[in-house]
Amino acid sequence: MNRDEAFELIKQVLTDVVPGADLAALSPDENFRNGLEMDSLDFLNFVEALSGRTTLPLPETDYPLLNTLNGCADYVASRTSTA
Repeated sequence: MNRDEAFELIKQVLTDVVPGADLAALSPDENFRNGLEMDSLDFLNFVEALSGRTTLPLPETDYPLLNTLNGCADYVASRTSTA
């Protein structure tokens, strides 16, 4: 998966987890947990859904890398094949 594909997938997962989320108003480098007013359970649901869609293990130690659209896209793209 390339970075653009990862970015789009992350936006889809966020929309599934936070219905009605205005992702257009969110800067790619903004902490989306704050911007979308996600609580801990929302974020955990996001991580689990993203893991399910990508088949990547997402250890808790990596959660800080998953707080922005850009950071999350970089993380996913770097760990998935580009086939």
